[in-house]
Amino acid sequence: MTLSRQLLAEAIELAETLGYRVRQEYLDGAGGGHCILSMHKLLLLDVTQPTEEQLNDVADALRGEDQLWKHQLSPQLAQRLHITEAA
Repeated sequence: MTLSRQLLAEAIELAETLGYRVRQEYLDGAGGGHCILSMHKLLLLDVTQPTEEQLNDVADALRGEDQLWKHQLSPQLAQRLHITEAA
C-alpha cells in the first residue's frame, strides 16, 4: 500500500471516529466534500478521483474539527493537516 493510501485510510478512520459518515462513491470525477445533513456529518469521496484528491477532501473536513487535537495522529497525517503537535 502506498503512503498516500495509508494516509487516506488513517484519515477516513479518524473522520469516522469524529462522527463522520463516510461514503465512497463513483461520481465520475465530480469530486467529494463534506457537509452536515439533518444534524449528521457526511463526508463524500469520489473514488474516481486520485488518492491525493480524496485525501485532500478528508483533510479539509478534519481541519475544521475542534476535537482533532485529542487524537493520536501519524506524523505524516499531522503534517498534512498542518498540526504542529498531536496527542
